[in-house]
Amino acid sequence: MTGSERLLAVLRGEIPDCVPVAPDISNMVPARLTGKPFWDLYLYNNPPIWEAYIAAARHFDIDSVMDGYWRLAFPDEEPDGPSREPFIVFRSPDRIVTQDATVEGGRRVWAPTVNVYHIADSPTYRVPPEKIGLPPEPERFEPVEGIRPVDHGPEGLRRVKRLMGDQGLVGVAVIGNLVVSNEADVYRFHDEPEHFEHLAEERVAMVERRFAYLMSLDEQPDFLTVPGSGTLIFQTMDTYRRYAFPAVRRAIELANAAGLSTHLHSCGPEAALVKLLVEETALTVIDPLEPPPMGDCDLADLKRRYGDRIVLKGNLHTTDVMLRGSAADVAAACRRAIDEAAAGGRFILSTGDQCGRDTPDENLRAMVETARTYGCY
Repeated sequence: MTGSERLLAVLRGEIPDCVPVAPDISNMVPARLTGKPFWDLYLYNNPPIWEAYIAAARHFDIDSVMDGYWRLAFPDEEPDGPSREPFIVFRSPDRIVTQDATVEGGRRVWAPTVNVYHIADSPTYRVPPEKIGLPPEPERFEPVEGIRPVDHGPEGLRRVKRLMGDQGLVGVAVIGNLVVSNEADVYRFHDEPEHFEHLAEERVAMVERRFAYLMSLDEQPDFLTVPGSGTLIFQTMDTYRRYAFPAVRRAIELANAAGLSTHLHSCGPEAALVKLLVEETALTVIDPLEPPPMGDCDLADLKRRYGDRIVLKGNLHTTDVMLRGSAADVAAACRRAIDEAAAGGRFILSTGDQCGRDTPDENLRAMVETARTYGCY
């Protein structure tokens, strides 16, 4: 079977030739493999990070589940008001800092945060400039030149799917899994509860608009994704259920009616989410099911409780096992996960959230080899 065939079989509840293997290497490992400064990928799109990811998936021969790394832009999502332009406000050998500005009434108005692009790490977005020793309004700045355009429309989707080929599946995000995602949101949640009541309704309407647009495309994604890093970090389950979940549930409902699989990512605590999503939706896949201390998921227990109703995707520890362990340690952890969750299908061998930049290549290859051999049905 090819990677895409293997994954499609699992999503349909069928038994593939072996357990699919899809470690989370969405960002740092692909960037490292290019040998370029990370800002080339994240700032200048040279190449864009999603393109580097597909190259990395081929390099390691993983069964790629590309859950929203490429963004499909919808026609009504262009921001209102003056257009924003990025400027470089600081440059050193190891980082580039940009700040957006608009022109209003003939005057340049600077955004309240900056983005920091590192030479060998993922970017840090939306940082107050004073936190890194910069003034709110830069004294010196220069335009960002040489950014390569990326097509985020239907033709772009066709290109991404052609690049992916049989290596795996390409997903597109429908709606986020968070309404409270940072400290400022927590304060606003308590100061302006009416905003979140309105937001919950808006999000359902947004899902319906986005889904209608997706269904109008000549070529559609292979699955739909509901991204939400750290769903239960700033949100409680009650907050999530009341304000974020209605739109998530609607997205899954529409996708299911159209015969499209759905994928939900949420690093950190996730066991309660698995229970809710299994009991109240027809979600197809959930990941990364992180074990303690990063998360609260016991893979064997989740398999016993829910493994006949949802595809479980996880859950090797990304630091203790993938980053710091040996290839033998990785193979042992893979065998344990396969023993715990592969019976009857509906399992994709993966990692916790985001393998680190310096994860040894031999450890990723050990995952693939173990899935292809020990993971045979």
